[in-house]
Amino acid sequence: MYNLGGKVALVTGAGGERGIGCAIATRLAKEGADVIVNDVVSNPYPEWGTDWEGLASVVQNIEKLERKSISILADVSDADQVDDMVFRAVEEFGRIDILVTSAGARPGPDRVPVVDLEEEAWDAVHNVDLKGTFLCCRAVARHMLSREPGGKIITMSSAAGKRGRGRMATYCAAKFGVVGFTQALAMELASHQINVNALCPAIVDTERWSFLGPALSGEDITGEEFHRTGRHAELMKKSGPGVPWRRVADADDVAQTAAYLASADSDYLTGLSISVAGGSEMG
Repeated sequence: MYNLGGKVALVTGAGGERGIGCAIATRLAKEGADVIVNDVVSNPYPEWGTDWEGLASVVQNIEKLERKSISILADVSDADQVDDMVFRAVEEFGRIDILVTSAGARPGPDRVPVVDLEEEAWDAVHNVDLKGTFLCCRAVARHMLSREPGGKIITMSSAAGKRGRGRMATYCAAKFGVVGFTQALAMELASHQINVNALCPAIVDTERWSFLGPALSGEDITGEEFHRTGRHAELMKKSGPGVPWRRVADADDVAQTAAYLASADSDYLTGLSISVAGGSEMG
């Protein structure tokens, strides 16, 4: 277990019940951190039809762990909203020690060959996945530099940020960009004892795959239908044997690595892009 007692974390894109952001926020709280959770809407997946209430449920679960938590709605692609989010977080908690940029654009129209790719689809992904990472890191880094040295910034890239894939040019470009941005920021902040590292998951069993599955298969069905008819579970089951570890990741696998990067145990690591991929990616 990592001792994050007395630390304050901000985790973006945390509203999904099975999402990476939610899992990381909860894990950091289990390690002792107080956590601010963010998403662009309070519940990003209402169509799943569960009793999950999005950010409200995340806050409740963190408070059950006897840690403080609040939720802040903000669009990470909007500089003013990001700056306001960080201001409110610092005003409420006094500081931010850990940032995790796990907000991601919902997949769909971008998962086509480049010759069929619309400019709007390209912009939608880059505005959240790359620009949003930049804006959140900039705002939190400014805060971290204004106080005593030290801090942890964890960005969310992907296995697709290390190796290009067909029909994923937009996503690959954004996630490759996150890797390069992470390395540059790590160099700039190292003398201030601020660690900056990227997580690069491969397939993770989250709600996003109920929207990604139809996009990749070309089926004209909604994400809700893909999930409700069991196609989501079928896709995850079929994908497992292709991973050397013999299963796809769940969000807790990513959260475990994030907890390590947020802790003092990783103090000498910076500028890394760590594959969380069960052996399917080793670079």
